[in-house]
Amino acid sequence: QVLDSKDVQVFKVTVNGQDAKFAFGEKHSFKGTPLEITFPFELRRGQEAIVEISFESSPKSSALQWFTPEQTSGKKHPFLFSQCQVEWI
Repeated sequence: QVLDSKDVQVFKVTVNGQDAKFAFGEKHSFKGTPLEITFPFELRRGQEAIVEISFESSPKSSALQWFTPEQTSGKKHPFLFSQCQVEWI
């Protein structure tokens, strides 16, 4: 499976709680870098998979944005959001 990424550092990927292998593909000037994930099992048609990615963003990560606590309805915690969509290739 391949996900889009840009200026992030990935530490660990799990699929349904199992460690998965991952690697970055060739960086593209404006599209970012593909994050290639190898599932630790064969995915059957209709099977659900929960993919968890432990990562750290950087100031250059334009796809991730933050609301400060003052910008949220509860005014207590910051809020991270993405304007990108997951794209499975």
